[in-house]
Amino acid sequence: MYIKKLILNNYRNYEHLEVDFDDKIHVIKGENAQGKTNVMESIYVLAMAKSHRTSQDKELIRWEQEYAKIEGSIQKKHASLPMKLVISKKGKKAKVNHIEQSKLSRYVGHMNVVMFAPEDLNIVKGNPQIRRRFIDMEIGQVSPVYLHTLSQYQKALSQRNHFLKMQKLSKAKDNVMLDVYTEQLVTLAAQIIQKRFEFIRLLESWAGPIHSGITSGKEKLTLRYRPSVHVSENEQLSKIIEGLQEKFAKIRDNEWERGVTLTGPHRDDLEFYVNDKNVQTYGSQGQQRTTALSVKLAEIELIHKEIGEYPILLLDDVLSELDDHRQSHLLNTIQGKVQTFVTTTSTEGIDHEVLDDATIWYVESGTLTQIS
Repeated sequence: MYIKKLILNNYRNYEHLEVDFDDKIHVIKGENAQGKTNVMESIYVLAMAKSHRTSQDKELIRWEQEYAKIEGSIQKKHASLPMKLVISKKGKKAKVNHIEQSKLSRYVGHMNVVMFAPEDLNIVKGNPQIRRRFIDMEIGQVSPVYLHTLSQYQKALSQRNHFLKMQKLSKAKDNVMLDVYTEQLVTLAAQIIQKRFEFIRLLESWAGPIHSGITSGKEKLTLRYRPSVHVSENEQLSKIIEGLQEKFAKIRDNEWERGVTLTGPHRDDLEFYVNDKNVQTYGSQGQQRTTALSVKLAEIELIHKEIGEYPILLLDDVLSELDDHRQSHLLNTIQGKVQTFVTTTSTEGIDHEVLDDATIWYVESGTLTQIS
């Protein structure tokens, strides 16, 4: 798939932008703070209905405007699909094929993107919250059911946390009511854990060979999902539920004391191992970068396998973070099969034949101009 047309209104520093793209590589050049990343971000937001840079939607709206609007025409194998997202202070309205979507979980997944930015190196070396967000965003692209379950879990978690907090303040312990909240949470948590195990197993099946290729067979990459409850990836849903129930029973007194939910998918983590050593703890910076690159390239292949089409690839100022060997591996992998957007302040130092056929754009003060 690829994005044929992008229209922005009141988005970040763009008052209005309307641009057509082909299905190849597009390099967006310009100085910092001119709007390069804003173009990239808008494509991501059109696909995911949220930004990779901020959780505050109001930041996406141009200064002193009431709303921001992103429209795109997405070319798939068999049809062209119009998509529209309007972001206002009241919320978001999303349309696919001119039909308004009642839930964002039904909107996400019609357009698939893989974003690779310098901050994505934190998938490996950052905190567990970054890795959980990565897992959730990527599963959500190929599984609307997962997004819906996750949304329900977050609501149930918020209610349970509020209840525990109020009980702590009032020095009460309503065990019957807590059981009700726990039962709701456990059912949803088990479904999320099971799906995450499945996703990580699939991701590893692609990331492992890619990592081996980048390192000329010298390194073996493995991924391990670490749920906060003791269950294995091969266990049935009923066993995961049972494990969660036992854990909640054990930590009940501690939860009363702390006034917060202490276990569940919101506290899980993903670990990366190279030659059986934890990359987060023992890996060199080069190994961490190779791991992050392998995982991102694996995402491309995983999405292709799941939906039968390649996603759009967004490389936001990341080539300058990779050495020549990793750059070449990345560009060789995507050559001829993935529509790719690359932002950079300069193409000097990016020496690759792939870029010889790229469309070059220049950004200055919120204006995008094709220069070759």
